[in-house]
Amino acid sequence: MLTPYGYDNAFLMLGIGVCLVLLSFTVPGPFFSTALIVLGCVVIAFTMWFFRDADRPLAAEAADPSVIVSPADGAVTEVVSLDTHPDLNCPSTRVTIFLSPVNLHVNRYPASGEIVDARYVAGKYLMAFNPKASEENERSEFVLRTPFGRIAYTQITGFLARRIVYDTKKGDVVRAGERFGMMKFGSRMDIIVPATAQIAVKVGDKVVSARSIIARLHTDGVAA
Repeated sequence: MLTPYGYDNAFLMLGIGVCLVLLSFTVPGPFFSTALIVLGCVVIAFTMWFFRDADRPLAAEAADPSVIVSPADGAVTEVVSLDTHPDLNCPSTRVTIFLSPVNLHVNRYPASGEIVDARYVAGKYLMAFNPKASEENERSEFVLRTPFGRIAYTQITGFLARRIVYDTKKGDVVRAGERFGMMKFGSRMDIIVPATAQIAVKVGDKVVSARSIIARLHTDGVAA
């Protein structure tokens, strides 16, 4: 199943793939004909794979509203302590997930609650694993008020990922595990929680959206 978040790019790429296959019937010689067929099939296969979607039942542990689930598929590349964060107004921890082009790129809400801020920030296109990408790259930033205080999460473009899609707006009441957007062609997701939260992942861990537990919130020292 293709995700609606990628219909525009997916249909364009599928069209290119089909055209390459059809073009193969008009060129002379088996070498060029075969090359066009192979190239067209590769484009079609990559498109179907990259823009795929999947049903993801929410992890059973996430019935506890203090549990934060992964908003993206990928690998944990950073777990960093922050002196403070402007949206949480308290010492915080940032967990970074890197999405490679082969990961499922549909994003899901990490917790249930109310969106108190949703903003787009123009920026650069540094490699997604660059530590400066959180502050300098093009990104979409969200602040979510949960029953245990605020968390923040950010869709960040990388060198290849230059298109962020989301359908979240300020005031939305959301549920953990529901789809909210997509980052196209490799990218990065940051999740910021209060420093009092218990982090459940470490660098190198592979995580799955809606299924993997990122952290467990506590009420001590959490901004409302």
